[in-house]
Amino acid sequence: MIQTIANAFSVPEIRRKILFTLVILALYRLGAHIPAPGVDKNAVKQLNDQFSGGNILGFLSLFSGNALQNFAIFSLGIMPYITASIILQLLTVAVPSLEKLQKEGEVGQQKITQYTRYLTVALAAGQAIGFTFLFRTIGRQNGESVFGNLTFGKLFMLVVTLTAATTLLMWMGELMTQRGIGNGISLLIVASIVSRFPHGISAWWTNPDQVFKVMMPFIALAVIVGIVFIQEGQRGIPVKYAKRVIGRRMTTGGSTYLPLRVNMAGVIPVIFAASIMAFPPTVGQLSQATWAQDFAAFFSPQHWPFIVGESLFIFVFTYFYTAVTFNPVDQADNLKKYGGFIPGVRPGRPTAEYLDRILARLTFPGALFLAAVAALPTLLISQTGANFFFGGTSILITIGVALDTVKQLEAQLMMRNYEGFLK
Repeated sequence: MIQTIANAFSVPEIRRKILFTLVILALYRLGAHIPAPGVDKNAVKQLNDQFSGGNILGFLSLFSGNALQNFAIFSLGIMPYITASIILQLLTVAVPSLEKLQKEGEVGQQKITQYTRYLTVALAAGQAIGFTFLFRTIGRQNGESVFGNLTFGKLFMLVVTLTAATTLLMWMGELMTQRGIGNGISLLIVASIVSRFPHGISAWWTNPDQVFKVMMPFIALAVIVGIVFIQEGQRGIPVKYAKRVIGRRMTTGGSTYLPLRVNMAGVIPVIFAASIMAFPPTVGQLSQATWAQDFAAFFSPQHWPFIVGESLFIFVFTYFYTAVTFNPVDQADNLKKYGGFIPGVRPGRPTAEYLDRILARLTFPGALFLAAVAALPTLLISQTGANFFFGGTSILITIGVALDTVKQLEAQLMMRNYEGFLK
């Protein structure tokens, strides 16, 4: 990977793309420290202890790079766009008109992207209102006035600022995808996650548990190796194509394979599960009722009910999202349409059933691995008492985006190395 990056800087065009990407990321990190208008910075600083890893604020602050913790202009981060993309992707299965648009190629995809942008603005506006009132409530509980006298004009200004900032981030991410290297939206999330690594390293180094301090690097290395192994793991289904007559020409048959990834759902199930399981601690944080406190204590991140519940949700969402992203019936129809078949399996419905059976078996170890990586930080914190949140979700996202970016760099280098040969 280091050699690939070094070779990329030797090519002027790729070097410009890398520098452009770094400049956009630097502007994003700058906006994470600029407070929103009308916010008392000193009052916000007094609420930093509310942003632990066990509630929804800590989870959302992770993906905003502490911008939410500072109530900066980029407090919402890029998560409204991610949520809108997931909603539109799920709706394409349930809504026939969206499914038809998805099959229309580039024109249909542009229309879905436009709908995603509109939904992003609506979600960002709703989240901006919710976060504003949430900070005011938490501030009152802690004797702090975050916004002073929250009038309608000040609320409107805050909502417009946060919504416009999210729209700007959406544009910056798409700009990085077009003119930079890698997926811009994913790189923005990784930049937010990486910005918290120094704090995590400092917490690990100052931890009084010497056994934990020594074992932590080896555990991290083992998890990283396991993530790379699972993320790159796939099973190739052999596919053969029969000879076909097209006009007056006869095409020769060939053989290839259909790659089925072990972790086809990616990190989406972990994000969904963590969001749901963060709800009980948040209820206990916002309500002083006895039942709410007991409910939050039962599902505390350091207790087994939280680990079991999160693991079950990860399994459910992994199978659900895999079924949404990969349709065995469509794959079987496409193979039959182009004269392809799996040796030993009849085309059509038997092929779809065969792919569905193979995919179900592959998804189980992928879901098991995601649950293990997500539960590992909780187990470490509960057993060692460490304040270092290992962040299984964070490492999954970071490594996945890093692998994808390096692959794109290698593809660009290979394309430029072939230019001279083709000429």
